[in-house]
Amino acid sequence: MSGLERVLVIGAGLIGTSIALALRERGHQVWLADRDSATARLASDLGAGMVAPDLRDAKGIADVAVLAMPPDFVAAGLAFAQECAVADVYTDVASVKAMPVRQAREAGCDLETYVPGHPLAGREKRGPAAARSDLFLGRTWALCPLRENAPFAVDAVTDLALACGAVPLRVDPRTHDEWVALVSHAPHLVSVAMAARLAGPGVPAQALQLAGQGLRDVTRVAAGDPALWAQILAGNAGPVAEVLSAVAADLDAAARELAAAAGATGAAPGMAMVTGLLGQGNAGVARIPGKHGGTPPELAVVQVVIADKPGELARLFNTAGEAGINIEDIRIEHSPGLPVGVAELSVRPSAVAALLDAMEAGGWPVRR
Repeated sequence: MSGLERVLVIGAGLIGTSIALALRERGHQVWLADRDSATARLASDLGAGMVAPDLRDAKGIADVAVLAMPPDFVAAGLAFAQECAVADVYTDVASVKAMPVRQAREAGCDLETYVPGHPLAGREKRGPAAARSDLFLGRTWALCPLRENAPFAVDAVTDLALACGAVPLRVDPRTHDEWVALVSHAPHLVSVAMAARLAGPGVPAQALQLAGQGLRDVTRVAAGDPALWAQILAGNAGPVAEVLSAVAADLDAAARELAAAAGATGAAPGMAMVTGLLGQGNAGVARIPGKHGGTPPELAVVQVVIADKPGELARLFNTAGEAGINIEDIRIEHSPGLPVGVAELSVRPSAVAALLDAMEAGGWPVRR
C-alpha cells in the first residue's frame, strides 16, 4: 500500500507489538521504540521488527509513526516525535480521543499530519509477550480525523488499520468518547466493582469454589492494568460518569425491590422492575454485533465432555472440521477438583445433528 512501507511503533506493549507483528506478517518494514529499551528488544526478539535508534537520530525513518502509549502521554509523545521529524504521518491508539487531541492542540503539534485512532481490541494481559498478530482481525478501528488533517494523512492511517486486518470506522473524537464510555469504559468499571466484592475479608475461599462461568465472564476484564485504566477513566470521566450513574440507578432500584421482597411477611410483592430489567438485558445483548459484524446469527449449543489434558481441544476441533462443521464460538465450563470440563460449542442450528453424530463417532461424550 502506498505511503505505508515503513512504520515506526513507539511503545512496544501489547497493542504496539501486536500492530508491529501484524504489519511484519504483511511484509512492512517496522521499527520499534520504547522508553524501556529491554521491552523494545523483547518485542524485536519476538519478530515484531527492528529496534529503532534514538528518535533524535531517526529523522525520516518511517512513513507512519504509531504512538502506542496511554492517553496521558500521547500529546507529549507526538510533540517529541514531530520535533524529531521521524515520520510523514502520525497516529495514536489510545482509548480516549478528545483529551489527547485537546492537549496536542495546546502543545502546538502539527495536526495536519496527526490522525487520532483507536483499535477496539485488547487482552487482559499486558506487555509484548502477550501480543498477537491477529489481535485486530475483523475488529473495529476507530479513526477520528480532525478538520486540520491532510487527506494523505487520513489515507495512510486508514491503510494502517486495513493492513492490520481491522475494519476502519470514522467518528469524531467527542462522539468516540461517548460511545466507548458505554461499550468499554463503564463496563470495565462494573466488572471491577463485582470482582472487588470477591476480595473482601468476609468472603470465604469455599464460596469461590461455587464460581461458575457466569462469574468468570462478568469479571474477566477486571484483570486489566489498574494504573492504565485509572488514566483511561480519568481521561473520559464525564461520559463514563453518565453511564455509571444510569447503571447505578437501575441497580439501586433493583436492590430496593429485592429488599422489599425479602422483608415481606405476607405474599411476596411483584418484581416488575427486576423482571423488566432482565428483559431489557436480553434486548441489549441481542443488539451486540456478531463476530463478523451486523446482527448476530441464531446459534445452538452442543455440550461435549472434554478431558483437561494437552491436545484435547485440538482433537475436538479436528473432529468438527473433518465433519465440515464450523464452530462459531466455544466456552469451557471447568469442573472444580476434576480433570474434566464441558466444552460448549456454538454452531448453526442446522449443523447440530451432524455435529452430535460426528462427536459420538469420535468417542466424545456428548449431551443431547
